Amino acid sequence: MRLKNSDNSFLDRLQTGIDTDSPEEMRAVAEKFALILPENATITLSGDLGAGKTVFVKGLAAAWKIEETVTSPTFNLFSIYRGTRNLLHLDAYRLESPDEIEALMIEEFLDPPYCLAIEWPEKIAEWLPDELWEFSLSIQENKTHHIRLISLPKF
Repeated sequence: MRLKNSDNSFLDRLQTGIDTDSPEEMRAVAEKFALILPENATITLSGDLGAGKTVFVKGLAAAWKIEETVTSPTFNLFSIYRGTRNLLHLDAYRLESPDEIEALMIEEFLDPPYCLAIEWPEKIAEWLPDELWEFSLSIQENKTHHIRLISLPKF
């Protein structure tokens, strides 16, 4: 994949970290990221409760013209949304073992072009593919939310 200079600049900012003051700002960061995310990508979103993981996924959905309301799939484990790209949103918080993720048969639902967005990826670390976009989200002392891209696949 070949990125434009402005895309590289945005990825550099994400790797340094971006602070947001509102859910709208977090969604805007995600929307901008969604426009440069390659097809058939997996992203992980790590962070405490309330750090903005689901808000980030809502931004991805907005960029891909998904009209359904995106909610945290904590009790369903995953939700599928269809737009200009398919979005599979997985919340691994309640999973206890890699066997449980295998039983969900996630691969069966990854219709190209897709994005698999995983909240609480540390619960299924052994299952994750090598090529993924890893994000860390946190709430700062001043109540701003911080998002940082901690690793990305090789292009």
